[in-house]
Amino acid sequence: MTEDTSPTPSGPRVGLFATCLVDLMRPSVGFATVKLLTDAGCQVEVPQAQTCCGQPAYNSGDSTDARDIAKNVIDVFEGFDYVVAPSGSCAGMISHHYPRLFDGDAGWKARAEALAAKTHELVSFLADVLKAEIAPPDLAATATYHDSCSGLRELGIKTQPRDLLAKVGGLKLVEGAIPETCCGFGGLFCVKYPDISEKMVDAKTDDILKTEADLLLAGDLGCLMNMAGRLKRRGSDVQVRHVAEVLAGMTDSPAIGDGDTGDGGG
Repeated sequence: MTEDTSPTPSGPRVGLFATCLVDLMRPSVGFATVKLLTDAGCQVEVPQAQTCCGQPAYNSGDSTDARDIAKNVIDVFEGFDYVVAPSGSCAGMISHHYPRLFDGDAGWKARAEALAAKTHELVSFLADVLKAEIAPPDLAATATYHDSCSGLRELGIKTQPRDLLAKVGGLKLVEGAIPETCCGFGGLFCVKYPDISEKMVDAKTDDILKTEADLLLAGDLGCLMNMAGRLKRRGSDVQVRHVAEVLAGMTDSPAIGDGDTGDGGG
């Protein structure tokens, strides 16, 4: 084993909020996120005590359990300079909804607000906070991008992933007619309203197929799994990947829905 002589990052100390889906279904997204942040000069740590962000409980009206989960997340992550998640959904939960959970509890509300202020979705953090000059490897492909609801509507993420993807040599980005339309996943929405969800994801896959892209990208794994599953069931060979995997040059693993993560949703 040779000695590692690479420089130690001296930038901000970043806690990676890996997310449940990344941890359980697509760890390569987590590794890609670490690579991107480390290459940008961050000191990245992945706390082992982290859990779910509490969004399923929160969206179900279970504020008691959501608060208990939020307290753990706050305890685990409040010592970092920043908290970064490769998911607009989880980043939105922490940055927008945690403070509301503690109305009436001044102490915990202050801690929740402090964590919310330094929590970011990955591509927004790279583009808006670090203003990182990334140099992703080339990828000869035609891609289309799906704007996830939480990332777009809660966090204002629209141009950031496209600007970063423009740095990928050989990659052609083709916009669909409805890139901002929900894919029908919506966390528990697809479980509560499967018929509506199915019609929504069919509309999305129709639009994706019309672009004739061979690669579908997005920043939320739930959306990607849902669309990958529907595309696969319709016999499509469109590859589905998280944007972090392309930006980090980690596209050697099977695409989402091609065997390593199950068949996806939809």
